Order: sequence, then C-alpha cells, then structure tokens
Amino acid sequence: MRAASCETVVLGQQEVAENIMKMRVSWVDEEHAPHAGQFFMLRGWADDEAPFLSRPISLHSFDAQQESLEFLYQVKGEGTEKLSQLEEGDVIRVTGPMGNGFDVQALTAEYKKIAVVGGGIGTAPLYQLCRELAAAGAKPDLFCGFREEVYEMEPYRALCGLVKVSTDTGAVGFHGFVTDLFDAADYDVVVVCGPDIMMKNVAEKCAAAHTKCFVSLEKKMACGIGACLGCTCHTAGGAKSVCKNGPVFDAAEIYGGEVQA
Repeated sequence: MRAASCETVVLGQQEVAENIMKMRVSWVDEEHAPHAGQFFMLRGWADDEAPFLSRPISLHSFDAQQESLEFLYQVKGEGTEKLSQLEEGDVIRVTGPMGNGFDVQALTAEYKKIAVVGGGIGTAPLYQLCRELAAAGAKPDLFCGFREEVYEMEPYRALCGLVKVSTDTGAVGFHGFVTDLFDAADYDVVVVCGPDIMMKNVAEKCAAAHTKCFVSLEKKMACGIGACLGCTCHTAGGAKSVCKNGPVFDAAEIYGGEVQA
C-alpha cells in the first residue's frame, strides 16, 4: 500500500500519564485505511523549522466511522515535544500508513490461543491489534508491563479475555516483569512490542515452549520508506529495514540462532 501525505487537523489531545500523550487527528482518506502495526510520519512544525525530520509514531487506533486516527506516544525529544504542544484545530502533516503491520487474518486463521504482550509505550500499537483481533472473532489475552504508572488499559477489557499488568515498583498489579505474568506454553502464538530486552526475553520463553512469536520493532527513522537505510536491523535473512520490511517480524528472524521456536 502506497502512503498518502496530507495536512490534516488535530481533533484533540490529552496527557494520559506523565510524558505520555494521546492525540486524535482527522483522516478522511478511505483509500489509505491503516491496520494494526503500521505507523505514520507526523510533523507539526514548518518544513524549515527544527527538527529536520518528521517523527514516526505507531497507530494506536483507527475509526473509519469517525474518520480519525489516534496516536499514543511518549514525549522524549524535540519532535515529540512539539507534537505534544498541538491543540484542537491545529494543522499537522500526516504521512502514511507505512510499514507492514500485523497480519490479523493469518493470526486468527492459524492460531486459536493468542497472547498480546506489551511494555511501556510499546503498548501503543496493541490497542488497534486487539480491536482487529476481536472484530475477527478472537479474544486475546493481554499482558502489559510498566515502570510505575499504568495507562490506557481499561479500553482493552471489552476486547480481551484477560488483562493483566505488572510494574517494576509494584505500585499497580504484579510486582515484577511482564514476562512473569504468563506461560508461553498456554498459547499458540505470542505477539509482543516493547523494549528490545523484554521482547528478546519473551521470544526466548516462546522458543522454549515451541510457541510462535512475532515482535514489533521500534527504530529511529528518517524516510519511513526504506530508502535511507537508517532503520536497518540485522535478521537471519540479512539486513532489512524496519520501516519497509517491518516493523513486525518473526521473532526467530530477528534474534537468529538465539531464538528458534
């Protein structure tokens, strides 16, 4: 699918946790309807204004009836800081959808017991995934880990069979790592997005249990279309671009010989 680039309008924005923003923008392009796991390049500042590059932000949700996109992101640099300052009615440039997201049709056709695992802001693309899985007749179990503050978990309860959270501090839910919340052997497939070390640990658990695992990677990107090679990652099949070939990969392909289910 070719991406579209246009200026659109911010419909609303709010801070849902410390340095965590949720922004909704208008998206009326029916020919470029996104799906779970894809991302958009966002720019809320002039072309001649720093930072030079737009910011890649994963899709949190897409509402075709409301003609809107929603993004959940962390403020951690100049670009996301400027995005966080946008208010209702402001103009933003949106380019996308980009990347190859989750193949929900294949997931629901091949696997019955599905676990969705997220860590921190890595939970952002998982809401649309769970929405699409639920629409396809699946009811995944969700396991999410946070450092201390838990956010945006309530909407999942209507979509998932089970919702469990962990925090590093024990402030909410289980005191420990998200990897301790579930047994990979209980599932046919596990889908995970979050910090690399967490995804690798989940992949290793899945490999030991002979459970299929897919990971959604995050990399710094410049172009978003695979031309600049700035988001290249090493895979069992050679170097690949996260933006063009991913961001969703088979875990065994990313971690090579270290993880084989």
